[in-house]
Amino acid sequence: MSDDTKTHTTMRDYVSAIGRTTRTVIAPIGSGARFVSDVVGAMRDVRTWLPEFSVHARILGVESLPIGIFIALFTGIVLALLASYSVGDLVPPYFVGTLVQKTVTLELAPVLTGLALAGRVGANIAAELGTMRVTEQIDALETLTFDPMSHLVVPRVLASAAMFPIVVAVAMLVGLLSGWAASLSLLDISTPQFLKGVRIFFTSFDVRYGLVKSASFGAAVALIGCRAGLTTQGGAQGVGRGATRAVVISAVMILVLDAFWAVVWLTNRTLK
Repeated sequence: MSDDTKTHTTMRDYVSAIGRTTRTVIAPIGSGARFVSDVVGAMRDVRTWLPEFSVHARILGVESLPIGIFIALFTGIVLALLASYSVGDLVPPYFVGTLVQKTVTLELAPVLTGLALAGRVGANIAAELGTMRVTEQIDALETLTFDPMSHLVVPRVLASAAMFPIVVAVAMLVGLLSGWAASLSLLDISTPQFLKGVRIFFTSFDVRYGLVKSASFGAAVALIGCRAGLTTQGGAQGVGRGATRAVVISAVMILVLDAFWAVVWLTNRTLK
């Protein structure tokens, strides 16, 4: 084989490898976008998904409240102690209240609660729909002319997007209360001092920002869990792999969305 032929073959293999890699990366993005488009289209079938909405709101939201409360309880205590340790005597004591309020409402309550719920909600949805897929229950629904998107996916996505902010709002309140209790009992900071720190830099944007983020987290977790469940293959092992994949991807997506909202929303407010 001549050198020119060898060079041509090597270049062709190299280009083919690039093409395969690109296709491997792009294909999941395209199929994911198509899945989201199908879900949005299925939302028009209100009569199908509305009766299921309240059931999933209770399962995905109300039953997740203890997790959010438990996380926020200890988060508030730790934040109060860290704030006091970090600033020491350099700033007035009421600044502890400011740091607790800002970090809880803007970041830690939405993100930590979202990550915890990604494990509970994402795995729950993926395992449930994955089991239905491998036992051919979804095929039976399609045979009976039921749309799996409007019957199974849409109510879970909407319930998750609606209930995540409620769980996070409760977590915000609990985090502030536990931070106040820790300041009162462990740091010798009075209630008026703590409340002064909370009020002095508080704006309604703090709460609004955290709740909007948490709604996007809820929608992303439910969409990822539903897709992982509907594409499950391989019996019980496939269900386990699907649940694991849903949790991992959901956690990564929460961090991506957290950065997205910070860049899009906080940057604009900073520049004003």
